[in-house]
Amino acid sequence: MKRRLQKKYIILILGYSVALLLIPYVLDYRSKSPHIKDGYQQQKCPDLESTIALWRSTRSGNSTEVEDYGNRSQSRTHIYLHATWRTGSSFLGELFNQHPDVFYLYEPMWNIWQALYPGDAGSLQGAVRDMMNSLFRCDFSVLKLYAGSSNITTSSIFGWKTNKVICSEPLCKAYKKHEIGLVQGDVCSKCRPRDLKELEKECKKYPVMVIKDVRVLDVAVLVPLMRDPAINLQIVQLFRDPRAVHNSRLKSKLALVKESIQMLRSKKQSDKYKRLLVPSNRVHRAENYVSSAMELICDNWLNDMSLVMNAPPWVKRNYMRLKYEDLVLRPVDELQRLFRFSNLTLSPAMEKFVVNMTHGRGYSSDKPFLISSRDAKEAIYAWKERLNVEQVNQVEAYCREVMRELGYQKRNMDKTFNRQNMSL
Repeated sequence: MKRRLQKKYIILILGYSVALLLIPYVLDYRSKSPHIKDGYQQQKCPDLESTIALWRSTRSGNSTEVEDYGNRSQSRTHIYLHATWRTGSSFLGELFNQHPDVFYLYEPMWNIWQALYPGDAGSLQGAVRDMMNSLFRCDFSVLKLYAGSSNITTSSIFGWKTNKVICSEPLCKAYKKHEIGLVQGDVCSKCRPRDLKELEKECKKYPVMVIKDVRVLDVAVLVPLMRDPAINLQIVQLFRDPRAVHNSRLKSKLALVKESIQMLRSKKQSDKYKRLLVPSNRVHRAENYVSSAMELICDNWLNDMSLVMNAPPWVKRNYMRLKYEDLVLRPVDELQRLFRFSNLTLSPAMEKFVVNMTHGRGYSSDKPFLISSRDAKEAIYAWKERLNVEQVNQVEAYCREVMRELGYQKRNMDKTFNRQNMSL
């Protein structure tokens, strides 16, 4: 009898796991067989070519539609911070987290990647977009789809220990939302967990909602949300010198190896990425996976640049390109530009905050994912001291087009290395 029950439980668990893995595939590819629901044809995540073709046909065949997208209601602003791992996106997100008029969500799509692992990154894009669609409408029940039997409260989501809304009144008395300053995790951890309904109620009060995540592979995934007049999504895309990104990723390689594999598996059908999925050096397997994913990151950046370049005017008005180096070297000027795009005002307190955050004493702490005050110049140029000649040449080789487009100069490491050896 016990063995029969055990077998039933095992079958149920396996069935549930298979169902979870199939969810993103169904969401992402359901429109391959077009069907109509309530007069609306469901869309899959568009690729680069189909998105550009769609925009070109819209621009040439129906100019009124373009105008409609450019003049929609601005009663509520929805912004997605589009970035990849180790580009400084947590710092960028913190600038919104501090603003009194912003409801900020830190990496909510992490839940999907964890629940559906080892699903590859590409197959999860439909689920990621659908979750974002719900979150921007202040519907957080979507999180329960990926929580299993866990009871979700404010003490387990959205980077809650440093989230200004969750740790401030009325949800918690630890902080006040209008007071600028970093939230201390040990202080916020004492806040009483709140039900999701209470958080949804707070969400609806804010004129600006910002989601920061690193799990959208390219801008094409977000096109349906940009076209939706109820959301009217605006995108801030953060770029950073690929060599600095690579340096930071290597420092955090153990924390990034699993998601790097998920990214590479999304392109496994390509001979190029099959090569990257088989490390040549099994001793340093984690470093190889993290390094290989950098090549895919640069490819995705190129696709985004091409897509935006060919986009109609209403898309370009809702898109902003931001370089990490500009943000930390000219923090006040770039923050003014960023907040103007986001329909936010810049207060003297926020100006002081961003200056202090970029003029710290060191580059990074012992915890690389911890937000803290740092020396901006050291953060920008640390890769020159920490990457060897081979590593720099490798990144410059497969990211050369991105570097040229973004204005990052190649460094002649061979000559520099020889000069250093001659001086010894």
